[in-house]
Amino acid sequence: MTTKIIEISAADTLPIRHLVMWPNQPLDYVKLPKDHEGLHYGLFIDHKLISVISLFIDGDEGQFRKFATLEAYQGKGYGSLLLEEIMHIANTKKLTKIWCNARQNKSTFYTKFQMHKTNKTYVKGGIDFVIMERTFEYE
Repeated sequence: MTTKIIEISAADTLPIRHLVMWPNQPLDYVKLPKDHEGLHYGLFIDHKLISVISLFIDGDEGQFRKFATLEAYQGKGYGSLLLEEIMHIANTKKLTKIWCNARQNKSTFYTKFQMHKTNKTYVKGGIDFVIMERTFEYE
């Protein structure tokens, strides 16, 4: 079994975003107004796309959004591989901060990547979210 992470198109992310995050909503619900400005990455196992994430860079900060892994592949470390790649990209691009809107029930996952909760929370579609962030320092 081979795994690889490559840059993909925004359109390539939509089926997994939809199926994993908001299956009871129309497909347009998982599209982002600035998808055309993002960097989109996919993790493939033997040529099958199983996990996606989108990175939006604004100055020296980055936000990752719409991070989703097919249910059959969750809990096996694939999402962690993809998020590690995003952290590496953030470091390579010398970003000072990376952040995300995390589902509250998934927030402990992000702490493994040196991310911490902020005091900013909100509810969308009946789901509780918290903004989490990680800062980077360079000499």
